[in-house]
Amino acid sequence: MEAVPVAAVVGPTATGKTRLAVEIALRFSGEVVSADSMQIYRGLAVGTAKPTAAEMRGVPHHMVGCVGPEETFSVADYVSAASACIRGIRGRRRLPVVAGGTGLYIRALLRGIGFAPQGRDETLRAALRRKAEAQGPGALVEELRSFDPDSAERIDPHDVSRLIRAIELYRTTGLTMTEQNRRSRAVPPPYDVCMIGLTCRDRAKLYAAIDRRVDGMMERGLVREAEEVFRLPDRCTAKQAIGYKEFAPYFRGECTLAQAVETVKRESRRYAKRQLTWFRRDEGVHWIFLDELPSFGSVCERSFDLIRERRWRL
Repeated sequence: MEAVPVAAVVGPTATGKTRLAVEIALRFSGEVVSADSMQIYRGLAVGTAKPTAAEMRGVPHHMVGCVGPEETFSVADYVSAASACIRGIRGRRRLPVVAGGTGLYIRALLRGIGFAPQGRDETLRAALRRKAEAQGPGALVEELRSFDPDSAERIDPHDVSRLIRAIELYRTTGLTMTEQNRRSRAVPPPYDVCMIGLTCRDRAKLYAAIDRRVDGMMERGLVREAEEVFRLPDRCTAKQAIGYKEFAPYFRGECTLAQAVETVKRESRRYAKRQLTWFRRDEGVHWIFLDELPSFGSVCERSFDLIRERRWRL
């Protein structure tokens, strides 16, 4: 079976991935599939930087606002739903344009990583989360290391949700995440991907863009949205999102609003650094440095050239 052509725009936060994805979709008759683990939730528009109708410019966007913030949504759920979106887009003879900064979503989707059928164990998950709260995430890292040292090294030691998922997978199926990934890589990926990465050569310019983005979110009502998230049950994944969880101390009266905003900026910069580390492991990414081109139009033209070089039959 011929691999399905897919354009993908990846990179750290605040680099204009959605904006470029829309331009690509307009030029090549495409539709956008979001690969952002927080944009999937309904009602969280400001903190997740969901594109507005004006920003979408009439281009259909999939995997945006499709899950309630109180619902659980796994990587396997994302891959299943996003794959169906891509099939539908190709069925309409249009180009799927995947855009986002959640590296795990992008890798699992575009490499065709399969997921072993397994049930969730909510009791185990709750126990592991309590363990992380009482002993710190390092306790989960050590537990994972006891049976899956490769995953313990690969997963961000502060990413409690992924640590819990790796432990849950093994405890419920006997299959480590490392073994599952190995089996998945043995199957050829279903897509022919042109992956475009956006970043800045000068890290200070990227961080300044992130700070400006947070300031803009504050003007658009981030605090009000964060307060709504704060009231959600603790089990909700949205409560752990950067841009929301940093306000919890403010709502509890433990810090000032200015301190909370500064924490959002700091954690967003740290997240961008982790995103860059993740995507730079992929040799297939064509990097475009925003601070080395004169305009956004130049970024678009460079991206269009990369896609044309694939000589896809669109």
